[in-house]
Amino acid sequence: MTKVLIKIYSAGLCLVLTACGTQQHKLHQNWIMGGFERPKDVNPVIAPDTSTRFYDPIRKVSIPWEDNDTFNPAAAVIGDSIYVIYRAEDKTGKKIGHRTSRLGLAVSADGLHFKRFGAPVFFPDIDNQRVNEWPGGTEDPRIAQTEDGNFIMFYTQWNREVPRLGVATSRDLKKWIKHGPIFRNSKKLPDLVNTAHKSASIVTKLVGGRQVITKVNGKYWLYWGEHGVYGASSDNLIDWEPILDNNGKLKAFITPRKGYFDSALTECGPPAIMTENGILLFYNGKNHSENGDLRFNKNTYSAGQVLFDSHDPTKVLARMDTPFLRPMEAFEKSGQYVDGTVFIEGLVYFKQKWFLYYGCADSRVGVAVFDPQKPTKLDPLPE
Repeated sequence: MTKVLIKIYSAGLCLVLTACGTQQHKLHQNWIMGGFERPKDVNPVIAPDTSTRFYDPIRKVSIPWEDNDTFNPAAAVIGDSIYVIYRAEDKTGKKIGHRTSRLGLAVSADGLHFKRFGAPVFFPDIDNQRVNEWPGGTEDPRIAQTEDGNFIMFYTQWNREVPRLGVATSRDLKKWIKHGPIFRNSKKLPDLVNTAHKSASIVTKLVGGRQVITKVNGKYWLYWGEHGVYGASSDNLIDWEPILDNNGKLKAFITPRKGYFDSALTECGPPAIMTENGILLFYNGKNHSENGDLRFNKNTYSAGQVLFDSHDPTKVLARMDTPFLRPMEAFEKSGQYVDGTVFIEGLVYFKQKWFLYYGCADSRVGVAVFDPQKPTKLDPLPE
């Protein structure tokens, strides 16, 4: 199969790479992907459903498993369809993080209109991961596929004590094998498995028009973290070793920046992409309530991009200083996260376009599309 290095055809007017005091975007280097356009009269593509029920094997009762919120989706392509795996919360708690999350599945022939499966495909069960996943559940998936068709999913295991990155595998997105925390066998930093960590974005590339997992310098590579972007490598996609600095501590490649849209958090988004310019990582930036960018709402989540060297994936080549996607629509600013959120986790290449799936205010699922042949502007900065 032929390896394709992605060329990014961006909009003519986009974000600059240094702080900008004006309200207008300026020309930039062509490494930025976008803009992403919200299709008209489509969003949100997935919303809570009070009619579907599921027999919970732990509580041993039938419950409406997706009646409170549906958000933070992963995405994958099988044949001529896009599949979205989304986080669904029931009504067992009273606030974010205190309900039980499970993962539902939906399928679409056009990437815009979805048919949902009636029961979750991934959830806390009476298995060897129950101690890590109950009662908080399974959250915030990111999915990528190997060249031989195996799906790898990274997700947050939430037992309401320590959030951990877990990994699972599947051939069809419906039946999954859980492999446990990704750092459980780490020799470099054995205590990391018991320290809060989440959000993993594995590096992918286009091969014959398919987006598949690739290696960097002979190893699989992923970016992870929310209070900074860190790295990890693996030989088998299941067991991962974190990247450390010369002092044996976790090495942060980027961190939150005072006065910027990502001043509180820099949380990894969907699978990273190998391009002709380097490794492109999409991430979620949270605006600090006191030390953030005053143009954006306090605590709001917006989406940024950062470019890493393809030969040295720890080296930052460029980083956006303002977001390419931010809460603008009503459904992105109303829900259980009232400060406004676009939280990106799913990105797939489908019919020569890039489909980006994201959580809207921690309550619904939205989609935005980038057509490299018909680029549009990035989201405008606030007036």
